[in-house]
Amino acid sequence: MPDAVGLVDFDSDTRPDLFYVTGHVYPEVERTNPDYPYKGPRLLFQNVGDGKFVNVTEQCGSGLTTVHSSRGCAFGDFDNDGDMDVLVMNMNEPPSLLRADVKTKNHWLKVKLTGTESNRSAIGARVRVKCGTHWQVQQVESQSSYYSVNDFRLHFGLGSAKQADLVEIRWPSGKIERIRDVAGDCVTYIKEGAGIVRAVRFT
Repeated sequence: MPDAVGLVDFDSDTRPDLFYVTGHVYPEVERTNPDYPYKGPRLLFQNVGDGKFVNVTEQCGSGLTTVHSSRGCAFGDFDNDGDMDVLVMNMNEPPSLLRADVKTKNHWLKVKLTGTESNRSAIGARVRVKCGTHWQVQQVESQSSYYSVNDFRLHFGLGSAKQADLVEIRWPSGKIERIRDVAGDCVTYIKEGAGIVRAVRFT
């Protein structure tokens, strides 16, 4: 049974992939019941569309295939290269930083919100991004799983599109802002009531 789960677009193809970690709290349980191991795998399933996922764990190296007792995970672009990385919280050992190095020509957009009437971190804000006829939705949350919180910069894969046709923000205050033609491959900073205040491209 997974202990922490995330739907994250690791290859920026507009379809969120499924990542989860497993592990038990008490090593003593395994000694009396081997069906409940203390350490378990980390698993990654690639979203191939039409509601289908393919297990690609074995293609991702020892960071996923080595078993641990993992209880939480947080997602974010740790090294600011455009793709998403994972920090995994483990029982009785240091956390694991899984750095992704995805080779793809797909584009992406990161959105960082700052509230004014809403709380400054914009927790509770919901962002919808439209590319062509395809919509994606994410929400700024204060916690993702056990001892874990995701990067507040929301990551949206754009696929072959170089920009998002529309970015819609529903702020906790109740305000709705819509911004058209937002450039991809950068972090776009949006301030409540002021729209885009800056955009940063990674080098």
